[in-house]
Amino acid sequence: MRLIGITGGVGAGKSEILRFIKQHYCCKIYLADEVAHDLQEPGGICYTKLIELLGESVLAEDKSIDKGKMAARIFLDKNLLLKVNAIVHPAVREYLENAVKEAENDGETELFFIEAALLIENGYKDFVDEMWYIYAGDEVRRERLKNSRGYDDDRISRIMESQLSEERFREGSDFILDNSGDLSEAHSLIKQRLEAYTWKE
Repeated sequence: MRLIGITGGVGAGKSEILRFIKQHYCCKIYLADEVAHDLQEPGGICYTKLIELLGESVLAEDKSIDKGKMAARIFLDKNLLLKVNAIVHPAVREYLENAVKEAENDGETELFFIEAALLIENGYKDFVDEMWYIYAGDEVRRERLKNSRGYDDDRISRIMESQLSEERFREGSDFILDNSGDLSEAHSLIKQRLEAYTWKE
């Protein structure tokens, strides 16, 4: 089984790439952000620790963690952000490590993908067999984010500035997949990269 990290800036089209991969390969796909969200739900491994750190003021009426309230707390205190990350990131890593072991033993999974914008920053380069950088030019990404999410230029700029530079993404990756143009071009590159693995129509 090959373990592949999928990363890239906002608006690069990672979700579309993964949709194609899921359709045509014997694979498992985990989105690190979704795993983190689940682990912060009531009963999740991070839930109690986060409440102890942040206090019950971040809870919604249904006792789940209100992500908006938590974000507001963290925004005002960078040390708090570090403490939250110290709770969430190791828990996500442990969850994914266990998922990888299960997939290795199931006898069916040929490819295991982990997607997150922060894979390189969070040290996953040494965990995966190879890191893929999904690339798209800034203007293409801006247009996609305006059309698909209704973001304005200021919001897009703030998000882009908070993420790794293109140079850092490229330095930390083993394969650059250009997703600036027609999706069929990206699909062709994926098929070439994964030609050793089972193709499903």
